[in-house]
Amino acid sequence: MSKEKLTIPDLAAKKAAGERLVMVAVGEVLTATWAERAGVDIVGVGDSLGMTLHGHDNTLAMTVDQMIIHTQAVRRGAPNTLCLVSMPYGSYATPEMAVVNGVRMMKESGADAVKLQLGREGAHIIEALADAGVPVMSHVGLLPHRVHLLGGFKMQGRTAEAALEIVENARAIAAAGAIGLEIEAMPYEVAKAVDEAVSIFTFSIGAGSAGTCQLLNGYDLLGAFDSFKPKFAKRYANMAEIATKAFADYAADVRSGQFPDEDHSYKMKPEEIERFSALLARKDTQ
Repeated sequence: MSKEKLTIPDLAAKKAAGERLVMVAVGEVLTATWAERAGVDIVGVGDSLGMTLHGHDNTLAMTVDQMIIHTQAVRRGAPNTLCLVSMPYGSYATPEMAVVNGVRMMKESGADAVKLQLGREGAHIIEALADAGVPVMSHVGLLPHRVHLLGGFKMQGRTAEAALEIVENARAIAAAGAIGLEIEAMPYEVAKAVDEAVSIFTFSIGAGSAGTCQLLNGYDLLGAFDSFKPKFAKRYANMAEIATKAFADYAADVRSGQFPDEDHSYKMKPEEIERFSALLARKDTQ
């Protein structure tokens, strides 16, 4: 059964109405299909899939081509769910580069909007994308693209001065023409101030309940990615444990001869087996 897909104008309207939306980050067709069946409002194809699906230590290795391929798969799995794709590290270093890559990602991936990780220092790049007709969102707080500068994946906005800087970045993002922004890894009080400082759509992860929309990584909430668990991630299942047991049970059945059994094998009609045996015998005597 299909569901009604949110549009970009719906996002600001939902915020104005005080409605709560749900987003999950996914990277392939299976989890995207499950998310749409569950009624999730937005699927985000974040470059965090570099860690969850490609095994990298951070998000920096992902490319535009990879993000397009993953988003195409997600779109096939969730055709009736608004889709947001992250522009990978290095793909928006200049306004010209950002426009070329942003337009290409929109054209080829099937996404409804792109997201990058810039504040006041990159307002001109956000503006260039917006002026080119690309629905663009940005990011405040913990910026994974700056993981080395930050010394790791650490909470932001610890001091009053740092919190004010985050709010000012959010205001600059909105003024540059962005349609939304991500609020990541900060105290609730700071995240709430960010949300109240802008009229555009906001979604948060690791920032309490602030924002119009709540985001979790789909592989975290499923318990599929278990290399580490962020403080803010809640596991609603333990798929890694279930999958590991399934593979182990399968291996045991194969080694003991219990699989494949008659119920899991194709069958030939007795008369065809008899004819087949006769044909083989005839061939062997020629």
